[in-house]
Amino acid sequence: MTLVLTVLNVVAPVFLLASLGFAWVKLGWDYPLAFVTRLSMTLAVPCLIFTALMQTEIDPAALSTLSLATLAVYLAIAGAVALVLRGMGLSMRDYLAPLTFGNTGNLGLPLALFAFGEIGLSYGVVVFAVMAVLSFTFGTWVVAGGGSPLNVIREPMVAATLLGALFLWQGWETPLFLTNALELIGQIAIPIMLITLGVAVAGLRPGKIGQAVLLSLIKLAVCVALAWGIGRAFALEPIAFGVLVLQVCTPVAVTNYLMAQKYGADAEAVAGLVVVSTLLSVVALPLILAFVI
Repeated sequence: MTLVLTVLNVVAPVFLLASLGFAWVKLGWDYPLAFVTRLSMTLAVPCLIFTALMQTEIDPAALSTLSLATLAVYLAIAGAVALVLRGMGLSMRDYLAPLTFGNTGNLGLPLALFAFGEIGLSYGVVVFAVMAVLSFTFGTWVVAGGGSPLNVIREPMVAATLLGALFLWQGWETPLFLTNALELIGQIAIPIMLITLGVAVAGLRPGKIGQAVLLSLIKLAVCVALAWGIGRAFALEPIAFGVLVLQVCTPVAVTNYLMAQKYGADAEAVAGLVVVSTLLSVVALPLILAFVI
């Protein structure tokens, strides 16, 4: 009973806030999605990432190990997904990135925070940062059929990660007044990301639902197996291991749908993956959390 309550206390706030965003749109109220997303991704989340890394009390060596483990997991997932898609005769351009990179930002960071506290958030930021770099380089290249890897340098979240890592490595800290200001801005990131997730899902027009169900189940199975196996192989400590598994197993991110729209991939099929995998996560993530918490 205690375990059930613990899991419920972690996942309930996540899905309640996402449901709030979903209901907001369905009630016909205005939500400037483009503005809120830009505010979150260029200001709030970078501040959250920077302060979390700067103030973390985790050994930098442990963060480096988690970074390598995360990189290994995503490379393994990409390889496994590519084999599945080839076997099913499906387009790599349409499906490889969505099935590889989950929603480690909007959903993964809140889960890491609520499940494991500030230490979990620091570990979650590392997983999110590695995923973001891979997604903005390899993921964009797959969907767009090209592109410069240097584009990732211009992303505020990546810059905040590198700067936060530098401050952690050197033991530096910003002046207290600036730290307080950055923390205050960063505090809006979690609720904004969750509400925006619900808003974005409410506005999608999913397609190919039957196929989306099958691919979402395959994605979940592949992610659980590889994250679990590689996390154990790297001998991650319990919280780092739990965060890695949770983050990697998050559903398909809405950003994959936006990328598909931007570069002319099958956006409706990706929307179907977003909706189905998000609904599946309502059941799957609490079950995963029960094993790693």
